[in-house]
Amino acid sequence: MKAPEFWWHRSPTATALALSPFGAVIGAVASQRLRKAPSITPDIPVICVGNPTVGGAGKTPLALAIAKHLKSLGARPVFLTRGYKGRLRGPLAVKPDVHTATEVGDEPLLLARRHPTVVAKDRAAGAALAQTLGDVIVMDDGFQNPSVAKSVSLLVIDGLTGAGNGLVTPAGPLRAPLAVQLPFADAAVVVGHDSTGRELDPLPRFNATLRPTASASLKNVPAMVFAGIGQPEKVFRSAAALGARVRARRAFPDHHFYTSTEAQALLHAARRHGLVPVTPRKDWVRLVSGSPAAMVLADTSIVMDVEAVPDAALLDGIANAAFAHRSNSNNGVSP
Repeated sequence: MKAPEFWWHRSPTATALALSPFGAVIGAVASQRLRKAPSITPDIPVICVGNPTVGGAGKTPLALAIAKHLKSLGARPVFLTRGYKGRLRGPLAVKPDVHTATEVGDEPLLLARRHPTVVAKDRAAGAALAQTLGDVIVMDDGFQNPSVAKSVSLLVIDGLTGAGNGLVTPAGPLRAPLAVQLPFADAAVVVGHDSTGRELDPLPRFNATLRPTASASLKNVPAMVFAGIGQPEKVFRSAAALGARVRARRAFPDHHFYTSTEAQALLHAARRHGLVPVTPRKDWVRLVSGSPAAMVLADTSIVMDVEAVPDAALLDGIANAAFAHRSNSNNGVSP
């Protein structure tokens, strides 16, 4: 879905208040679920990178940065994810040269290009498979799913929008009341400039920045930027930061699969106005899994990647927790 603008008003609007009874029901169910005991405690450490809100904060780039750091220290990280919008239930190991976004979702394909990645709708079953493929599990999402015991749980939040109006979806961006989620987290990671005030207290707080990169230079490129992510405005700003002359912006819902008609319309608009299509990597992997028109759009687009740069103290703390778990396991001591 595309996040509605009223979610981000600090004071709830009339629309948000009208939807708040539905959010209260969803929040109550999510709260009960969070309190359930895990059904599996893996033999290897589990680092969970989750969001308190619905999408768009930079969770996947942070998970990639954590896995990269762990690998640099000699660990063998493996990603575990649900595979949102993918039709295969799993558990299965993602093969980026075999699987498509329609089968496993877009984010797993991004993750699997770097490290072994398991997709599973049943995360407990996925964790059982993941621990055969590496020695530390990095969960991309899954904070609100209690089935897998976590060694470290992080809540990633956008520093500008924070928890928005503080209400649970569909009235606001939260997946469960913030006061219910915070006790289950070990730390908060604020992405970008921190305007969240005290809403994340008393969690330890770390910072991360997102650094855009492009597969080709965007300097002075007359660009039509299109994106189907939680907060597409971030992509538009990133393209401009890389030097593009952004002449057109097209926003689609998060994890959007482009129809042939939509792809043709984007191609036509770019050609008519002499613009170069520019899109994030996550959109590109969905395009190459789509119609012939979508694949043409993928071939003609400049692809933007984003990498997270977290506080060194955060990476060190996660590594210490992961290696301490491994040492305790080797000594027969429960974590």
